[in-house]
Amino acid sequence: METCGSCSSNDLPKGCKNNGACGTGSCNTKLSVFDWLSNIHSPIFENQPQYIEVRFKNDRKDFYKNDSLLPISIGDVVAVEGNSGHDIGVVSLTGELVKVQMRKKKAKLEEIHKVYRKATAKDIEIWQNNRNKENAVMLEARRIAKGLGLQMKICDAEYQGDGSKVTLYYTAEGRVDFRQLIKDYAMAFRSKIDMRQIGYRQESAKVGGIGSCGRELCCSTWLTDFRSVNTAAARYQQLSINPQKLAGQCGKLKCCLNFELDTYVDALADFPSNQTVLNTEKGKAYCIKVDVFRKQMWFTYADNSISWYPIDIYDLQKLIELNKKGIAIKPLDELKEKEALKIDLIEENNLNRFENRNRSNNKRKNKNKSQQRKTNKAASPNPSNESKPAVNNSNQKKRAPKRPK
Repeated sequence: METCGSCSSNDLPKGCKNNGACGTGSCNTKLSVFDWLSNIHSPIFENQPQYIEVRFKNDRKDFYKNDSLLPISIGDVVAVEGNSGHDIGVVSLTGELVKVQMRKKKAKLEEIHKVYRKATAKDIEIWQNNRNKENAVMLEARRIAKGLGLQMKICDAEYQGDGSKVTLYYTAEGRVDFRQLIKDYAMAFRSKIDMRQIGYRQESAKVGGIGSCGRELCCSTWLTDFRSVNTAAARYQQLSINPQKLAGQCGKLKCCLNFELDTYVDALADFPSNQTVLNTEKGKAYCIKVDVFRKQMWFTYADNSISWYPIDIYDLQKLIELNKKGIAIKPLDELKEKEALKIDLIEENNLNRFENRNRSNNKRKNKNKSQQRKTNKAASPNPSNESKPAVNNSNQKKRAPKRPK
């Protein structure tokens, strides 16, 4: 049974205490699904056939029919029907939510295989032994393909649960001649060989990795459907068309470019066209930048492209209407609104407010005030002080009192 280091240690459950069967993604399970219908028990579904979703190596999943009505829960290791023999996998989803996933992926009921049994200790031992050999098989398969001079890359190798078949996943630009390759693989691995070509996005999903955002790749954790991505998505989001920054681990455009595309399209519906030209008294102004978040468009003159002037889209629509009537608007520098002065009494936005320069300024001000006070006091006439001479008692010695005789 597959477990993770955070949930189990020395066969003792820790953390979520489900020993790798939590199904919430915290046990390093790829493409896990949260069963939000697990607590719903309706008598309507009792007489209906039961289906389960089984996860195999990496991103491979499939649906199976539980004809024997076995008590199966998420995380159980089961033996299921294969094309030849049986396969071993981990149950990733049960209940009515499986039917929702089947409708989403358009699974055909007549092609669904059945569940044989819960895996025994011997089944699990054979399965784990085959899994341990997959890395060496992949490297050997690469060496054989390279020796034949074939333009292909072996991405992954997967044994069937009973060890009767090896599936080799590969990527290639063109057609590959398998006649000699299959013979060499059969002699080297002593089992049935199944070759499956996958795309570069599927390769990243199987291999996995860390994206430029610092997180695991979406295709290897939760993304199941690969929608087409083109440079128009980057243009809508005002991104520079830089292939090195827009490409992911697979070498194709990043799938995350589609995540916020609908939001940008809805926001840009209120914006005028990027090809808008304003007719001003100084000449024609062209749009050079669009700020979606501030709802502004920046314009500049053709003969003075250094100076850019932001205009609110709602004010811009009024200016466009004036141009349509044949009226030339004022120069852009005169249309620029002056920002209102804001007085920050507590200097909340001042990064240097805690420095000692403020204290030194206060000391200097207090010193100037004391000097001004002394000057005013010396300049003001005081007759009482003039009539009495100053007496310095600092140099006089105090006499001790006489003792009585």
